[in-house]
Amino acid sequence: MSLSSAALAARRVLAAASHSSHEGGARTWKILTFVLALPGVTVCMINAYMKMQEHASHEQPGFVPYPHLRIRTKKFPWGDGNHSLFHNPHTNPLPDGFESSHH
Repeated sequence: MSLSSAALAARRVLAAASHSSHEGGARTWKILTFVLALPGVTVCMINAYMKMQEHASHEQPGFVPYPHLRIRTKKFPWGDGNHSLFHNPHTNPLPDGFESSHH
C-alpha cells in the first residue's frame, strides 16, 4: 500500500504533533473549569431551583383508584405494613388514597 507524498507529509506532521511537549495542559483544564464547568453547574442549579419553586405551588393531583396499581398481596415487613420503605405522603398514595395533608 503506497501513500502519496502529500499523505505521507501529512502523516509525518500529525505524528510529530503528538510527540510535542504537554506544557500548558493544566492551564487549559483550569480555564475550561472556570469558563465552562462552573457556569454550567450554576445554570443547572438555577434551573432546578426554579422548577422546584414552580412545582411547590401546584396542588396535589386527584386520586384515581386504578385496580392495577398499589396492589398489596402481603404487608410490608416494616411499619404498619401499608407504607413502602421510602413512602412520601405528599406524592405516594396508599391503596385507598392520599393521606391527609398537613401543610
